[in-house]
Amino acid sequence: MRTGIANLPLHGGKAPKWLFSRMVKLASGIIEVFIEEFDQKELLRRLSDPFWFQALGCVLGFDWHSSGVTTVTCGALKEAIIPETHGLALAGGKGRISRKTPEQILQFGEKFNLTTDKLNGLKYSSKLAAKVDSAAVQDNHQLYHHVFLFNEHGDWAVIQQGLDPESQYARRYHWLSEHVKSFTNEPHDAILGEQQLLKVLDMTAKESIENQKIAVDLINDNPDKLRKHFVSARPKYQQTLDTWLPVNSTLEQNLTMPRNINWVRLHEAYEVQPKNYEQLLAQPGIGPTTVRALALVGELIYGTPPSWSDPVKYSFTVGGKDGVPYPVDREIMDRITDIIKQGVEEAKVGNSEKLRAIQRLRRFVPEDINNSR
Repeated sequence: MRTGIANLPLHGGKAPKWLFSRMVKLASGIIEVFIEEFDQKELLRRLSDPFWFQALGCVLGFDWHSSGVTTVTCGALKEAIIPETHGLALAGGKGRISRKTPEQILQFGEKFNLTTDKLNGLKYSSKLAAKVDSAAVQDNHQLYHHVFLFNEHGDWAVIQQGLDPESQYARRYHWLSEHVKSFTNEPHDAILGEQQLLKVLDMTAKESIENQKIAVDLINDNPDKLRKHFVSARPKYQQTLDTWLPVNSTLEQNLTMPRNINWVRLHEAYEVQPKNYEQLLAQPGIGPTTVRALALVGELIYGTPPSWSDPVKYSFTVGGKDGVPYPVDREIMDRITDIIKQGVEEAKVGNSEKLRAIQRLRRFVPEDINNSR
């Protein structure tokens, strides 16, 4: 299992209706057969694997290497997944729809008869996953897409995407509940992408644990003392930090002190007295600027540097509907269902189970495709 991050170039426009309608229809067949042969939890595992998700986008006929493969594939899945039928729900989406995720979690969770505690836990997981990838992992990608999938037992997965306006690349983040032991200690099992950035503050890396502890201690001590540290890190007359840095310090290349700190929010966090970095990060108003400032103080004043290594480790090839390496062929796209049917036929299941699975999948295949071979 590999869950993690994918880098994708930004492509404009939207999927044409003829393509999206086919994607929804084929996704419905894949989901129905998959859940029958495995279960909802296994589907969450597969969707949390960036390689499997990417392959699914290709099978559904979208780009191999495009920011749209995330948003359009998730859009097709949202229409294809029926909570009452599949025991699985998809909340959230792109842009303004992503902000409706908590509301939709409650809506779908009630259909599953989940307890209030379970629903609150799901909303918290959705919030923290977004908070981590927007504030704790600072890779210049602003989140604009957030999808939260969960089943009737409360298992969940997150697929979210951020945009870097300068590089015109989007980065996709995958989460899986059974692999998240801590939201702030390497919650991604693997990272996938093409571009490795030079300046990424990764407060979830193991190398950042001591810096996390310093940040919590600073908040729990007194924000007024913390203000003095900020002042000392920004000397008068706009001096550079060079005079404060040891030779060859990574701090010189990677981190500058934020100019504006929300001291009201810091005082509110101080009143809460967070027990760990996750609780600190969960506080309202503790965003990228505060995280970055605390990381600077931890390294500059207390000598506990955070990780500045981009967690990208894997990559995949390119291709897609925009003509790279070739345009979408509608006939080939429709025949994909035949390939899936063949996989079911070759699966090691009983004859009666195979027959039922094939018959279910055939409902999603146009008659002309069935008779074209």
